[in-house]
Amino acid sequence: MTSIFPSLRYNDARRAIEWLEEAFGFKPGMVVDGEDGTVAHAEMTFGGGMIMLGTQRDDSYGSHVGEGWMYVVIEDADAHYARAKAAGAEIVRELEDQDYGSRDYSARDFEGNMWSFGTYRPEISG
Repeated sequence: MTSIFPSLRYNDARRAIEWLEEAFGFKPGMVVDGEDGTVAHAEMTFGGGMIMLGTQRDDSYGSHVGEGWMYVVIEDADAHYARAKAAGAEIVRELEDQDYGSRDYSARDFEGNMWSFGTYRPEISG
């Protein structure tokens, strides 16, 4: 079985860990400190999924702060939307019902990454 783990970089990865927990409900896991007090690597879970993140640094991967775009399946879109809004997430697409049956919204985190949350669950085949 193959697993995919989106990876993000933040200018302030420590704040990102706290903010992603407060605004979107991610649970912090492993955090590896960098030599200079930054976050070399961190893992956060949401349901059965996981993201990885770290502090922006000058390396062969280049700068990618604020360029991520994620879709996360949720059970209760209304409650999740209210939580994100209360935490100050920038709502870029209001909560709405889609013609294909999903209830979803989109928000930007404090460093520009786009997060869409909805009840649509894509089917994975072969």
